[in-house]
Amino acid sequence: MTSLSAVLDWLIVSLALGSTLVGSYVGYQAYRGYRRHDSRTMRALSAGLFLLTAVAFGVAFVGSVLLREGYIGLQYQQPLTLVTRLFQFCGVVLIAYSLHSRG
Repeated sequence: MTSLSAVLDWLIVSLALGSTLVGSYVGYQAYRGYRRHDSRTMRALSAGLFLLTAVAFGVAFVGSVLLREGYIGLQYQQPLTLVTRLFQFCGVVLIAYSLHSRG
């Protein structure tokens, strides 16, 4: 019988990986929209969505796995969180720019 903690750990890892994959798909679809319409605002939207979803989730996912498995020390937990938040912030800024930009 597996412990509840192990099941929750697998669920957390699975959801993080799934978020990274779905975020990559969303960013790619937005990029296709940019290529189709050649719009500067669409380019900002696609870059923002990609940073917010795929890159931020990817950094968080890989970082958490490396920390959990002991490949990197706990002193890197806070810098990894900072990098993740930086990608999220940049993504949201680009999305806001795309919504308020003209053309």
